[in-house]
Amino acid sequence: MSIFTVASRYAKSLLELANEQSNLDTVKADIDGVIVALKSNSELQAVLKNPIISGDKKVNILKALFEGKVNPFVISFFQILVSKGRAAIILEIAEEFIREYNEVKGIVKATVTSASPLSADNLNVLGNKISQEIQASVLLTNNVNPNLIGGLIIRVGDRQIDASIAGRLNKLEKHFANQGV
Repeated sequence: MSIFTVASRYAKSLLELANEQSNLDTVKADIDGVIVALKSNSELQAVLKNPIISGDKKVNILKALFEGKVNPFVISFFQILVSKGRAAIILEIAEEFIREYNEVKGIVKATVTSASPLSADNLNVLGNKISQEIQASVLLTNNVNPNLIGGLIIRVGDRQIDASIAGRLNKLEKHFANQGV
């Protein structure tokens, strides 16, 4: 069974259970923190993936890191994952949980790439415009690519709008190349 399939099943279970207990938003916030902690600590990921380290040690490490900082419900979920031999994919399960949470809540991820960082106000206005256009909540992130020279590239799901100067220059170059100029 693929890691994605396994992660998806556990994430759905966590999502359904958290929803039943009416603490879905709390669990989501906790899982966000877990993802940050796991991504910023490669040693922790290595420990969780190491088959030589016992499950009890892995549970103790997770408790030491997260107990008192996350809902006890999340700690219990980690204990189940470790007991089922799924400690190595806790990060993947957490990321899949966030993806499924966003789907349930109707939140769409969008990315705007610009030549320089956009202000919070500009991001807010752009996020609101995209939200109105697609009729869904938008989680907008800003990537910076100085090679764009100016303008924006907006990506929402599988759709992309390239309004960058570099994009326009590439289109112009292709046009001239096709014309034999």
